Amino acid sequence: MKKIYHLSSCSTCVRIINELGLKEKKFEFQDIKTEKITAAQLAEMKKMAGSYEALFSRVAMKYRALGLDKMTLTEDDYKKYILEEYTFLKRPVIIVNNKIFVGNSKNTVAAAKSEL
Repeated sequence: MKKIYHLSSCSTCVRIINELGLKEKKFEFQDIKTEKITAAQLAEMKKMAGSYEALFSRVAMKYRALGLDKMTLTEDDYKKYILEEYTFLKRPVIIVNNKIFVGNSKNTVAAAKSEL
C-alpha cells in the first residue's frame, strides 16, 4: 500500500509531497480535512506506529486551547481526539510497504525517501 494522509492546505505537507515525488509514484492521497479518518484507518495506523500517542500532534492549536497540555492523556484519549478533530493527527502520515512515517521531521522524511 502507498498512501499519504495530509492536509492539502498545509504548506509543509505540500513541500514533502513534492520533495518525495509522491504524485508520480501512484500514491493514494487522503486530505484529512475533506475526507475524515475512520476508526479502522486510525487503528491500522496505530498498529504500524505502536501507539495513538505516536500519531498525536501536540503542536495543534487546539491542544493548548482545550487545555490538553495540562491533562494526562491516555491512549483512548489520543484516539478520541484524533477522530474528533483532524488537526490532532501528526502529519503527514506516509504508508509505504507496510511501514509508517509520521510527521515532518527531517529524519522521518529522509527515512520515507529511502523506503521509496
